Amino acid sequence: MALVVEDANFRHILRILGTNVDGKNKVAYALTAIKGIGRRFSYLVCKRANIPLSKRAGELTDDEIAALMEVIEKPEEFNIPTWFLNRQKDRDTGKNFQAISNNVDSMLRIDLERLKRSRVHRGLRHHWNLRVRGQHT
Repeated sequence: MALVVEDANFRHILRILGTNVDGKNKVAYALTAIKGIGRRFSYLVCKRANIPLSKRAGELTDDEIAALMEVIEKPEEFNIPTWFLNRQKDRDTGKNFQAISNNVDSMLRIDLERLKRSRVHRGLRHHWNLRVRGQHT
């Protein structure tokens, strides 16, 4: 028997940006289940979308979810500084943006392939499956 009566509109699992998010967690922590969104970015997104941090993710309305997604997809329109984003001055486009979910994996793969193709030291170490950042072997 639950001590807290759940709302009829409570959702245990939400689908946000192609990821299943646990509805029992608080909003800021639940957003960290999405790849490319950490704790600090999720707190900032909640503040910019005017969603209380004490609210559970399952209690969010469709309008609040849409507001969260809009802030995540267009962070510069909501005055999130560029140094806060995980992709600054992208090599191909020259834009600043937040890479999210599958986009994070593809960006990393593209960066590693570029390093391997240019035959720099880091790229060669990646190619040979050796440690890259100066660890002892």
